[in-house]
Amino acid sequence: MSSLQGIFVPTIAPYDASGRLNESELRRIVNWLIEKGVSGLYPNGSLGEFIRLSYEERRRVVNIIAEETRGRVPILAGAAEANLDLTLEMCGHCLDLGCVAVSITGPYYYNVSQEAIESYFRKLAEHSPIDIVIYNIPMFSNEISVPVLKRLALDCPRIIGTKDSSKDLTRFMHIIHEIKSQRPDFACLIGWEELLVPSMFMGGDGGTLSTTGVAPEVMMKIYETAKAGRWDEAREMQYQILDVFQAMITAPNFPEGFRAGYEIRGFNVGHARFPTSPEEDTKIAEMHNRVACLLAEFGFAEAAKACAASNSASQSTTGVSSISQVDIERIVEEAVARFRQTH
Repeated sequence: MSSLQGIFVPTIAPYDASGRLNESELRRIVNWLIEKGVSGLYPNGSLGEFIRLSYEERRRVVNIIAEETRGRVPILAGAAEANLDLTLEMCGHCLDLGCVAVSITGPYYYNVSQEAIESYFRKLAEHSPIDIVIYNIPMFSNEISVPVLKRLALDCPRIIGTKDSSKDLTRFMHIIHEIKSQRPDFACLIGWEELLVPSMFMGGDGGTLSTTGVAPEVMMKIYETAKAGRWDEAREMQYQILDVFQAMITAPNFPEGFRAGYEIRGFNVGHARFPTSPEEDTKIAEMHNRVACLLAEFGFAEAAKACAASNSASQSTTGVSSISQVDIERIVEEAVARFRQTH
C-alpha cells in the first residue's frame, strides 16, 4: 500500500488589502477544509503562488498550516527552492513542523539535462531529513522523464512517490506499471482534476487537486466513490465537475479563477500577486458569475446566492425583476435533491 493516499488540497495564499499574507483567513480555510473531510493539505504549490512569495513567507505558510492543523490531517508541503542548499533547508523546516513529506519540482527557469536532474534528486534523497515526492509539472519546470523517475524510485528509499501534473495519462500509466510493480508503496498522485477518476481506475492513489479547495464535498465524494470501485457513479461526478474546473483554470492570470471559487464559498482571499488588465478584469468577473452558477448546481447555498445576485444584476439592466430569497432557497433545494438522487 502506498504511504500517501487520498486528496491533498493545494492551499491558496490569501492576501489582505495591503497584499500581505492574510494569516487569519488562511487558518479559517484550513479548518474548513479539515471539517469537510479532506485527506491532507498541500501548502506552497502552484495554487499557493509559492514562486511569488518570499522565502520567509513560504516558511510562514507552512508554519501557519501546521499550527492550525494540529496533526488532524497529514501535510505534504511544497519545498521547491532555487538551489540545493535552500531546498534542503526547507526540507528540514517542514520536518520540524511535522509534515509527512515534501513535494519538489524539477529545476525551473534554466533548462538542464535529464542527467543533471537525476543527480539533483539523488543528492536531495541522500541528504533530506524528510521523505520526498517528485513533482512533475513540465509547463513550469523541467520535465522528469519516466526512466529517470524509475531509477530514483527504485534506488532511493527517501523518494516515496510522485505527483504528476503533465496532463499525460499515458505517462502516468507507465509510471504505475514500471514502478509500482516493483515498489508497491510508491505513491502515484495525479495533479490534474480531469484525470482523477481515470488515474484511479488505472491504479493511482489519489491526487493534489486545486478544485478540492473550492468544492471539497464534491472532490472527496468522487475520490471515495472511485476508491470503492463504483466507477459508473464516479465517472458521472467526474463529468459534473469538469465545467467548474475548466472555468477556473482557463480564467486569466492563474490562479484568479480559483480565487473566485474561494470567494464564492465565503472566503476573502484577495487578488493574485500579479496585475491584470481591464479586459482581463472583465473576463474574470464573467467567469466568477459562471462558476457561482455551476457550483450552485451542487447545492451550495452561498454559490446559489452569488449566482442569483449576478442574474439579478444582469436582469435589472434589462428591466426584468430580480430573483427573490424564495427563488434562491428553491434553487438550493432542487440542486441538493438532484445530487442526492444521483449519488
